[in-house]
Amino acid sequence: MSLPGVFLKAVEALIPRERLFDDPLSTLAFGTDASFYRLIPKLVVRVESEHEVVELLKLANAERVPVTFRAAGTSLSGQAISDSVLIVLGDHWNGRDVRNGGAQIRLQPGVIGANANAVLAPLGRKIGPDPASINAAKIGGIVANNSSGMCCGTAQNSYKTLAGLRLVLADGTVVDSEDPASVAAFEHSHADLLEQLAQLGRETRANTALADKIRHKYRLKNTTGFSLNALVDFDQPLDILTHLMVGSEGTLAFVSAVTYDTVPEHPHKATALIVFPDVETCCRAVPVLKQQPVSAVELLDRRSMRSVQNMPGLPEWVKDLSATACALLIESRAATQTLLHEQLASINTSIVGFPVEKKVDFSEDPLVYNQLWRIRKDTFPAVGAVRKIGTTAIIEDVTFPVEKLADGVNRLIQLFEKHHYDEGILFGHALEGNLHFVFTQGFDDPAQVARYEAFMHDVTQLVAVEYGGALKAEHGTGRNMAPFVELEWGSDAYQLMWRIKRLLDPNGILNPDVILSEDPRIHLKNLKPLPAADEIVDKCIECGFCEPVCPSNGLTLTPRQRIVIWRDIQAKKRAGIDTTDLERAYEYHGLDTCAATGLCAQRCPVGINTGDLVRKLRGVDAHRQGTATWLAEHFATAMKGARFTLTAANGARKLLGAPLLAKTSASLRKLSGERLPQWTPALPQAVKPIAYTPASEDARPRVVYLAACVSRAMGPAFSDSEQTPLIDKTRALLEKAGYQVVFPEELDNLCCGQPFASKGYAEQGERKKQELLAALAKASRGGLDPIYCDTSPCTLRLVQDLGDSRLDIYDPVKFIREHLLDRLDITPQDTPVAVHVTCSTQHLGEAQTLIDIARRCATDVVIPEGIHCCGFAGDKGFSQPELNAHALRSLKDAVRVCTEGISTSRTCEIGLSSHSGIDYHALVYLVDRVSHARA
Repeated sequence: MSLPGVFLKAVEALIPRERLFDDPLSTLAFGTDASFYRLIPKLVVRVESEHEVVELLKLANAERVPVTFRAAGTSLSGQAISDSVLIVLGDHWNGRDVRNGGAQIRLQPGVIGANANAVLAPLGRKIGPDPASINAAKIGGIVANNSSGMCCGTAQNSYKTLAGLRLVLADGTVVDSEDPASVAAFEHSHADLLEQLAQLGRETRANTALADKIRHKYRLKNTTGFSLNALVDFDQPLDILTHLMVGSEGTLAFVSAVTYDTVPEHPHKATALIVFPDVETCCRAVPVLKQQPVSAVELLDRRSMRSVQNMPGLPEWVKDLSATACALLIESRAATQTLLHEQLASINTSIVGFPVEKKVDFSEDPLVYNQLWRIRKDTFPAVGAVRKIGTTAIIEDVTFPVEKLADGVNRLIQLFEKHHYDEGILFGHALEGNLHFVFTQGFDDPAQVARYEAFMHDVTQLVAVEYGGALKAEHGTGRNMAPFVELEWGSDAYQLMWRIKRLLDPNGILNPDVILSEDPRIHLKNLKPLPAADEIVDKCIECGFCEPVCPSNGLTLTPRQRIVIWRDIQAKKRAGIDTTDLERAYEYHGLDTCAATGLCAQRCPVGINTGDLVRKLRGVDAHRQGTATWLAEHFATAMKGARFTLTAANGARKLLGAPLLAKTSASLRKLSGERLPQWTPALPQAVKPIAYTPASEDARPRVVYLAACVSRAMGPAFSDSEQTPLIDKTRALLEKAGYQVVFPEELDNLCCGQPFASKGYAEQGERKKQELLAALAKASRGGLDPIYCDTSPCTLRLVQDLGDSRLDIYDPVKFIREHLLDRLDITPQDTPVAVHVTCSTQHLGEAQTLIDIARRCATDVVIPEGIHCCGFAGDKGFSQPELNAHALRSLKDAVRVCTEGISTSRTCEIGLSSHSGIDYHALVYLVDRVSHARA
């Protein structure tokens, strides 16, 4: 059924067309969240203000149009998808207000959880909820799902730490519990609603059996159904209303802002891994540990440990554990190291009587405890990575009363065996009796769906009926458990939930079939296919963890969405469906605007680099093999051409003036169909070729200086405060530190091959790389001398797959840290400096080192939040400048206190300078300015 014309017309008058999406590519891309369901919305609306939400809800309510709200789309139970109207948060929901020295924080729903914690970290505080998805999940979803995690338990979740809420009801009414005027107006306009809520509270508290059941259920971790504890915990109707919103999954209202009471983030911590001989012993230790000063106790069954036992860094003995072994990962945190040590002694004493098969003692070493936590965090992706192509990895979470945890673990394992889920694993938050279980499931044949249905029937009977537990502990009810809410809660509580729903959403427009559904088979409908697409991405579980670091997120597609669309294209082709239009749209949205820097792989639980797929697909369309080969063989000529072009552009600037040239260039680009690059004031001037001079025989240590092709062609912009070319500045700094600088022979003909590989010409790229490595081997006397490469993307390409090579290749950050800082005296400058950590610097593992060097050179260092990749991506800043502009849209405000920025890639610096209002330079400019040769 199509959307009403009256509704569509009104929406188009309210929302700019560029924020409305109804084309097949966009609706399919947004029709996916982290769950195993898919619904294709008829319309996607990107909202940028509360006013827009208010007006949209008024329109939807009047026309009975269902709407669903979406923040990050990391939800696992189908809460963030719709076959009607999907309302997606845009950029302008990122506000945060730290109060009372960090004791409270007010957040808009678009703030990523980890970013909220980053703001609070200097104050020794954090928000209570700590979901595993906190680096991607946004506050709107964290509140709407009452997400918890490994440490927050039931005491520090959104419900328990809620200090205030601003929300928009289904009729478009706004109420802010922290604004007396707003509350007064709401009490006047919605007096009847508030009285009905108060009456529901009185009835519930008077029903002793129901009230006791509610209190029992929320002694456990529980996100099944609405937060009925609001009706017994509070008697004031506004308090009831705000706490009902927590965990309501967008079915009762839109959360416009939330204020949290924050919790301490203790700086000292230690982690241990203790393996017990069996499940019973392991689970008997949990109640004992619950009385100890522990911040987290994670259970891992033998299957889950087996899934990660080959992970680098794990003890070899993990492979030899007994078949019945069961482990606890234990963490303790404290404000001081002395207190931490007292806590560890108490914890160890408490469990000294339990038999132990193996253990890793408590360690405060970050390398050790981070490795131990990786065991826990990698279990889910480990199952996802080995699943059969076409199946999906499903993660469920249930709660057993802690005293029945051992029985619950064993009974779930028996259900795995009964239904032949041989790959299934169990792990979870043992202190709360909260177990996650992961298994793989195909939905492409009725027999598989029937197997899943039978399994879920047994699970729900076991957890909800036999043990009185919770079917959803922290992932939210969604549409996955909606048919089983009454089974868990009973008729009285279930009908109470429906009364709440109909009171707050009388027309049923808010996220229908989520939490409450009249369809007993809704959990078996709209199951998402995961068809084979390409071996590079077939392991994708569509979790969305990659999205925050993608520069095209919000412009075209994210890595997750690129995979979703490519999967659909391949499935349609196999089915004989014409994909011409979809592939044409994918060319720009999927390929042209992908920076292909691979940051997505760092966030991906199964390590997928979507950029590898993009490069492969570009290679299929790379039809200019002859041209690429000619350029590879005549690279010095290409370098001359690049310098000539830059010289000509600078000449035009002198002739026309910068403003007129910029305007003319923009017009020419438009006339060319966006094929011509656009001139900007940050465009470099040409650099003169390096005059090769043989190394001299003196006592100084030698360093081979590999000036990247961009450094050899591109000098400073005409308006830059620094007019010394990078090559000269770098040589001067190296010589200041006492090095003799040596250049490879025939440098202008050398290239790492990145420009070829990124455009799909892998063969030519590899040829140039090997040619360069051979030249570097000669220049470094077979690897005797270190090699300094002045551009981090080139360094990254060269150090990958070096094999048995003896070459010692450094990017600027690593070389400065290991070879220059001890040779220089540094006096830090007071002028603030902005730091951009390039994608390649992150891949090289030098991100923190770059920041540390900057802080050694300047007393005030600014690291803009949310800018992970600048989007310039080699030459995309010229060919697709909108990608660079979009990725850096928040940069200017973030660096307004700075007069200079630093980075490690000349092309990135062009884009950064264009969109920041300040000049960005290579790191060596800063180091050279504040340093003197050590006597």
